[in-house]
Amino acid sequence: MSERISVQSAAPHEWTVTVTEGDTTTHHRVVIPEDYLVDLGMPDADEQRVVSETFSFLLDKEPATSIYEEFPLDVVSDHFPDYPDELRTRLAG
Repeated sequence: MSERISVQSAAPHEWTVTVTEGDTTTHHRVVIPEDYLVDLGMPDADEQRVVSETFSFLLDKEPATSIYEEFPLDVVSDHFPDYPDELRTRLAG
């Protein structure tokens, strides 16, 4: 199924994400913890792109309705250990 991801800044390091899958639209709030991108070795990564690629990654794994409405970005790797490596790959491409 084709989905559309819209990422908007809500505050520093805080993003709102709207995902549309067919007739279903979900809304999410994501916070990027301070130093998280540094810890991943991507200190200069564009946060909006990080969030967008994160949602693309998550949507490859589960439907938008299964994604938490609010979460800090570092929780993704708790559920998907391959996330940091996959994110690096997606951002390099």
